[in-house]
Amino acid sequence: MLSINKPGDRVDNYRLTLGGKEYIPIIVGGMGVNISTAELALEACRLGGIGHISDAMNPFVADKKFHTKYTKAKASKHRESRDSLDKTSVKFDLEDLRLAQLDIVHAVMAQKKGDGAIYINVMEKLNMAAPGDTLRARLCAALEAGIDGVTLSAGLHNGTLKLMADQPRFHDVKIGIIVSSVRALKIFLRSGKRYNRLPDYIIVEGPLAGGHLGFGEDWREYDLRDIFIETLRFLQDQDLDIPVIPAGGIFTGTEAAEYLQLGAGAVQLATRFTITEECGLPDKAKQSYFRSNEEDVFVSTLSPTGYPLRLLKESPCIDANIKPQCEPFGYILNKDGGCLYIDAYEATPLDEKGRKLPVKDKVCLCYHFSKYNAYTCGHYVYRLKDTTHQFANGDYQVLTVDHVFNDYRYSTDHRIALPEPQERRVKTA
Repeated sequence: MLSINKPGDRVDNYRLTLGGKEYIPIIVGGMGVNISTAELALEACRLGGIGHISDAMNPFVADKKFHTKYTKAKASKHRESRDSLDKTSVKFDLEDLRLAQLDIVHAVMAQKKGDGAIYINVMEKLNMAAPGDTLRARLCAALEAGIDGVTLSAGLHNGTLKLMADQPRFHDVKIGIIVSSVRALKIFLRSGKRYNRLPDYIIVEGPLAGGHLGFGEDWREYDLRDIFIETLRFLQDQDLDIPVIPAGGIFTGTEAAEYLQLGAGAVQLATRFTITEECGLPDKAKQSYFRSNEEDVFVSTLSPTGYPLRLLKESPCIDANIKPQCEPFGYILNKDGGCLYIDAYEATPLDEKGRKLPVKDKVCLCYHFSKYNAYTCGHYVYRLKDTTHQFANGDYQVLTVDHVFNDYRYSTDHRIALPEPQERRVKTA
């Protein structure tokens, strides 16, 4: 634990300054697929912080939000490969991808209120069968649509700046990078110098974060505080004045304030926002998060991205045997049409009736994310039950972004403010 140098200190005593503008130093992470909804990000922005949306599977998300047909069109175009494990011909239409990104970013920016900002989380590991072309389409469309900032995640992004260097807003939009080591940061800084574009902020994500991790199977050997301090010292040695933002496992406002005392520009948070009304998770998943215990959380090798993935053991995606869904989705396909889930599916034998047995090694991440069957989570998900009230039937009261944000902002002494008790709401058809 960090030592408390200022008893009673709180997050509201600090401000994050980016581009001459001040923000409440609270950033809500960009959780996909549409878990960090526009509504969640807009509330963080209204409250004076920074809210993220995610661009994970945005053609699919646009279809759900705006009744477009990007996913159906892609599935129809590639229907001949549905019964084959050869997906080399399955590609995204780049114009559809661009339009889907524009749909989503335009919509959220048109609703923006308050003194905060809206950023988008863009993952390099979404290869989408053409890594450079699809990443460029997503990045440039987000800039074109007026996004305030772009956070680059899930990869080293050594060539990412080149992909958007000719976009008119390249030097105006805020650009940040998520790293889990100084080594990874050095690689990105070298690319930044080539394009005269250093990051405006650096998010240091530790091993207790949710979803995919930037560590190997030795993730337990690392500590967010150590990586954060090492990053600060490296930047000081390089005479670089770039805000460093820790993320992953910061559960109370006091813990956040302790990092701010140490020199953090802000903190990035996610886990406690997953069980808010504005979050895109279905109620079933939110209640699973509330009910979870520490032993229910594990870091797996199930993701076909190759990154370790933290999730709940009761996730419906585990031991499923869905046929690869690359025709409508295909977000993890590499440039050669390959995916580790396809390999695992092909290697899984049939039972005596000719049915595919459960696929043990990997999950079809695209399909299961589209169904919210992968209960990805932060390490401290099991503490969520302590932040709210339990109803007589065993369910837990869902919170609001306003409540969680302000608890982080104003709380002291590791106290967590419970919400005003509500009657259990029964959903009607």
